[in-house]
Amino acid sequence: MRDTNRLLQVELCAIAATLALASPAAIGVQGIPEVAGPPVPVTTTAPPEAPEAAVAAVAAGAENAPEEAESTPQLVSSVSRGLEYLKSIQNEDGSFGRGRYGRHVGIAALAALAFMADGNTPGRGIYGEQVEKALGFVLSGATESGLLAAEATHAPMYGHGFATLFLGEVYGMNSEDSRVRDALVRAINLIANSQNEEGGWRYNPVPYEADVSVTICQVMALRSARNAGIKVPKETIDAAVRYVRLCQNDDGGFRYMSLPGSSAWPRAAAGVATLFYAGIYHDDGIVRGLEYLQRSAPSGTSGPGTQAHYFYGHYYSVQAMYLAGGNYWKSWWPRVRDELISIQDAAGAWKDHQAGDAYATAMALIVLQMPKRYLPIFQR
Repeated sequence: MRDTNRLLQVELCAIAATLALASPAAIGVQGIPEVAGPPVPVTTTAPPEAPEAAVAAVAAGAENAPEEAESTPQLVSSVSRGLEYLKSIQNEDGSFGRGRYGRHVGIAALAALAFMADGNTPGRGIYGEQVEKALGFVLSGATESGLLAAEATHAPMYGHGFATLFLGEVYGMNSEDSRVRDALVRAINLIANSQNEEGGWRYNPVPYEADVSVTICQVMALRSARNAGIKVPKETIDAAVRYVRLCQNDDGGFRYMSLPGSSAWPRAAAGVATLFYAGIYHDDGIVRGLEYLQRSAPSGTSGPGTQAHYFYGHYYSVQAMYLAGGNYWKSWWPRVRDELISIQDAAGAWKDHQAGDAYATAMALIVLQMPKRYLPIFQR
């Protein structure tokens, strides 16, 4: 079985590389520029005051080859135990965990992405059954409006964004699944139609308010769908970029909304990741955002007990640093890897008293498996 899984992983890498290298003309869609190869940013000219050398360094870093020695025996063991724990808490209907977030499409999607980051796809691989069941659960929550929500929950656009990302990754690996395509297209249309006049998104699928934390979830979902060949309106992405720029403070961090407010590392990570997934690479805002993250992100082993939105922040921070590449990634990765391993419990879980252990474990596993590069969304 292990040999079969390794062959599957090689196949997935080839699929992901093909997706990443496809041009807009080749797949007949428009909107977000491709990630791989020479960057084709929405905006190629940084503001006049931009530190040109730093901007150039970020652009070059995004094209760097993967660094060596990213894995350790401790990492391999930690991921293995985490995946087994996640498997043990999947419910019969494909959802994960118990309590308030027990039947949540967003958490089911994140858990499935954690298995897919190990090289599994629906019905294929060691955890293929778990991915298949999670897919069934997410699709069961697909509504005629396009909203993905298994039941009435607070702030459904968070779950919708994560679930749409999951469908985009699944469809990108198997474009023959009409169920997934139908749900994905409707989910993308709902995202486009619920963007507010500033260019962002908020808790509910209505175009009234916006915040940075919900906006990144939608932009990342749009990116995944775009990579899979689904049409994404260019004006939707351009408006999202304008909104995120509006939320950046002078210190390089990002505030929660466009209204005046302080910076914080989780939303700074979300802001930088939004620009990257929108196809922007040569940008002073990215440089300042990365520098803010380096100054402000938590270090040590305090964990979620003393850091608000701990796993959410690390989830987007590691993506921002990975996409920046170069020394950003080289210096960031060992610290976050070792920190997450150090706070894993004996059962293989990560704990979050607010959103639950299924959420925390899925987020931690996605972060720790970033160097595997099996998910198309994480292909440079």
